[in-house]
Amino acid sequence: MDINMKKISKIILIIMFLCLPFFAGCVKLALKLSPSLIPNLTQVFFEECDTDIAKLSMPADLKLLEGLLKNDPKNKQLLTTLCMGFTGYTMLFIEEEDPERASKLYLRARNYGFKALGLTVNKDNILNRLIKIDNGELQALFWTTMSWNAWINLNLDKPAAIAQLSTAQACLEKVLEINPDYFHGTPYILMGSIHASKPALLGGNKEKARKCFEKAIDLNNGKFFLAQYYFAKYYAVRIQNKGLFFKLIRDINDTDPYELKEACLINVVMKQKAKRLMKMSEELFF
Repeated sequence: MDINMKKISKIILIIMFLCLPFFAGCVKLALKLSPSLIPNLTQVFFEECDTDIAKLSMPADLKLLEGLLKNDPKNKQLLTTLCMGFTGYTMLFIEEEDPERASKLYLRARNYGFKALGLTVNKDNILNRLIKIDNGELQALFWTTMSWNAWINLNLDKPAAIAQLSTAQACLEKVLEINPDYFHGTPYILMGSIHASKPALLGGNKEKARKCFEKAIDLNNGKFFLAQYYFAKYYAVRIQNKGLFFKLIRDINDTDPYELKEACLINVVMKQKAKRLMKMSEELFF
């Protein structure tokens, strides 16, 4: 998106926000008049390469979207964008420093995704609904699945999270069925992380994990650093393969994070995280 489009989107959002207390209907009208507004805002989230700007601005953008949602609570586009925004913000900036807060934010994101898809926290409801989901609802399903699995990963010591593992994985399998290449192969990355982090008794499979990560890296030609970072953190450490670990970190360090414009923020943050992970290598390998 060019600079003018970004400015226009921001101005429209500000106007809508200012009119919230007076004319609830103007929110729906503005969104109808500018149908590309929310997708453009979604695009802006991950195109911002400056991590400080992103970390400071994303919470305000998300609160603004929540304000808009108050006046159009069934707007699937807003619900999906909120799910995506809270998931991305939490993954990039919160999870490492405050896992407890991250857990709450992931649930918040998942619940927005559930609303967008018409889901409830009920296994039968979800499995029946999955049958009907197609490419038109892929974005909502993808981000719902990502936030849900991230929450589970942070709470594997809790029975409630363990109980939801199979249903959350069924959602991911549906994403893989519809489009495994979605968002630079992230469905493969998520499935690889699940198989790498879960014990065999719970369905984990180290060989499947490796193949998933390799598919993701091949798909994006090594330009989407989330694949290498998760491969190193969840797989290489788990099987204690120090050589693979350092190779993946080097690949991230030696590649330009700006090559993939639409994922610039993710790449820059993963590059920072990879350096911190490298410094922990003595603790991770024994």
